[in-house]
Amino acid sequence: MALKVAIIGSGPAGFYAADALLRAEDPHVEVDLLDRLPTPWGLVRLGVAPDHENIKAVSRAFEKTAARPGFRFFGNVEVGSTVSHEELLRLYDAVLYTVGAQTDRRLGIPGEDLPGSWPATAFVAWYNGHPDFQELDFDLHTERAVVIGNGNVAIDCARMLALTADELAPTDTIDPAAEAIAASPVREIVMLGRRGPVQAAFTPPELKELGELAGAEPVVDPRDLELDPASERELEADRERARRNVDLLQEYARRASDGKPRRIVLRFLVSPVAILGEERVEGVEVARNELVEEGGRIVARPTGETEVIPCGLVLRSVGYKGVALPGVPFDERSGTIPNSGGRVEGAQRTYVAGWIKRGPSGVIGTNKKDAAETVEALLADARAGQLACVDSTQSLEGLLEEKGVRYVEYEGWRAIDAAERAAGEPRSRPRVKLTSWEELLATGCNPGELASRRD
Repeated sequence: MALKVAIIGSGPAGFYAADALLRAEDPHVEVDLLDRLPTPWGLVRLGVAPDHENIKAVSRAFEKTAARPGFRFFGNVEVGSTVSHEELLRLYDAVLYTVGAQTDRRLGIPGEDLPGSWPATAFVAWYNGHPDFQELDFDLHTERAVVIGNGNVAIDCARMLALTADELAPTDTIDPAAEAIAASPVREIVMLGRRGPVQAAFTPPELKELGELAGAEPVVDPRDLELDPASERELEADRERARRNVDLLQEYARRASDGKPRRIVLRFLVSPVAILGEERVEGVEVARNELVEEGGRIVARPTGETEVIPCGLVLRSVGYKGVALPGVPFDERSGTIPNSGGRVEGAQRTYVAGWIKRGPSGVIGTNKKDAAETVEALLADARAGQLACVDSTQSLEGLLEEKGVRYVEYEGWRAIDAAERAAGEPRSRPRVKLTSWEELLATGCNPGELASRRD
């Protein structure tokens, strides 16, 4: 008798966990992968920047997992509104949550909610075609934009705002976003980092790309690269990421301007204290920081010096945060599901992997080891006889049909994928995404009809 496992969330953590489970021989495992969206792949589809097609290639590995015996996909199925955690525990021997970190952390400063101030998560979801974010109105008619944050998502936002029409053309950026970016009068994008260049969270490949853009140049003030003794020691200890970042920043600081129409200004040791404006964003007030050692950590402390940066657009990229699920324990402070090695604390036969397990850290590949740890714990519990579903007679599809739910199976996703790729081919693009729930469900719930139309 196969062990039946439901995985909730079909991003990298979900697929890595599914692959590890389906490879198990003792016990044999069958996996149903559920997602609230009609499409799989999570942030690989809807979070990775459109001009990073090479990173999206990881989906090929996920396709191999989906082809394994015992794998099924159920899109448009949300825990809470569609099925409950309790219902899943009745149907499956174990339930594994890999839902990621779905919202943004807030700054907690005045003016944060002014029109023109957006979480980076919303901007990224918009230009990537997430169906929940297509009604948003991003007004890019400003000469200066400010991106608050110093991670890879912040760099993605800054770079996307700086791309030319020719750079956007071969990507799967949705048309309204590509047109708005290309037509924007933005001339300067300012990135704000709370700490210094050594502590910046972005990675060298992302930083290097800023120096290779067709229509924008990176700008760094050499004074921002003068390091305090603690940062010097930290730099010496991190000869890989931090050293390479600082080397690139020093190179940018030495560059003479090449007259490109847009500038990406990287600033350090500044924290936003207020977003200014009457009816919409007009500027950001920032405080100058200095770095001090406290309890063995390097922290930013305000010096009392402030300035105002005029701008018409603010993108806040200070981290992601998990969202509570009905019936599942949740730690509001950390934004994660409390767990021990992937076993959810205070919940039977319930497991967790990915960002909702450990917080929003690491790159896509980090989730593979993380998922393997959780799967090892789950399989150990199964071998110990601790996993058994309550109702082995009912199936998920039976329950969904009783509820009248339109769900998308993997064949339905393949129909969506084929339709998007077919639309992209004549324009030399990887795909043209379907961006509304109606289009996605119409295509994904009727894959046979789509195939007959193509024939």
